[in-house]
Amino acid sequence: MASQLLGFVGVGRMGGPMVSRLIAAGYPVVIFDTQKAATDPLVALGATLAASPRDVADQAEIVLVSLPTPDIVKAVALGPDGVAAGAKVRVMIDLSTTGPGAATIVAAGLAEKNIVAVDSPVSGGIKGAVAGTLAVMVSCPPATYEEVTPILQTFGKLFYTGEKPGLAQTAKLANNLMAAAALVITSEAMAMGVKAGLDARVLIDIINVSSGRNSASQDKFPRAILPGTFDFGFTTGLSYKDVRLCIDEAEALGVPMVVGAAVRQMLAVTQAKFGASSDFTSIAKVLEEWAGVEIRG
Repeated sequence: MASQLLGFVGVGRMGGPMVSRLIAAGYPVVIFDTQKAATDPLVALGATLAASPRDVADQAEIVLVSLPTPDIVKAVALGPDGVAAGAKVRVMIDLSTTGPGAATIVAAGLAEKNIVAVDSPVSGGIKGAVAGTLAVMVSCPPATYEEVTPILQTFGKLFYTGEKPGLAQTAKLANNLMAAAALVITSEAMAMGVKAGLDARVLIDIINVSSGRNSASQDKFPRAILPGTFDFGFTTGLSYKDVRLCIDEAEALGVPMVVGAAVRQMLAVTQAKFGASSDFTSIAKVLEEWAGVEIRG
């Protein structure tokens, strides 16, 4: 199985480590990215460089993509020089977080060319991509799921959500909203505690053995906020995009998101202040400034 040639478009912060894992598993991989700095290390590992997404899809029956925004995914999948224009491709696996709306549009566009769309966003960040411990959510026809399972298992643990395009995206957006919400509320609580005179490290240790513990208190604060590095590895712009997509989807479904809307506002403030390319742990910096404290330990 691992002798099958795979295509991969978008080999940046997440895609790069995933391609490395595919090569290590014995798959030959043909890649494309607009950034030479992203493709060079993978070519050195044995990947073949293609000239465009279409060129990738001219060579590989299964093409994976990992891209930053819904618009880029739509252009790469369905554009004139995109995956759908390829001569050989049968299946396109989208590992990006685009939201169910974009996933549905892409699936319909690919179906017109007899290409099966696999909606497969991942969770676990760069660390998980490198280690092969990602949560891989998948929606696609059952027969296709069976075919792509060995490939996707290279990246981590699989969760099949059903056949309908966008179901896996909905699961991913729910998770990312909760991750951002945990970061916001933990930042507020920590700023209050430090302002009152508590040591930040002691307060985090208390929270982490108590009922308030969450992904931000257990991971993001110890790794990126208490040391003051703000380098967790996920940008404010991407987090803001994911939360906006989630709120939009909830509204379309008729599900009110009162707390979610507040999380979106906090990300909007963080992005306005520190820029889209800042680390999303910069949310804590906003609280530090408002409270007039530094959350360090």
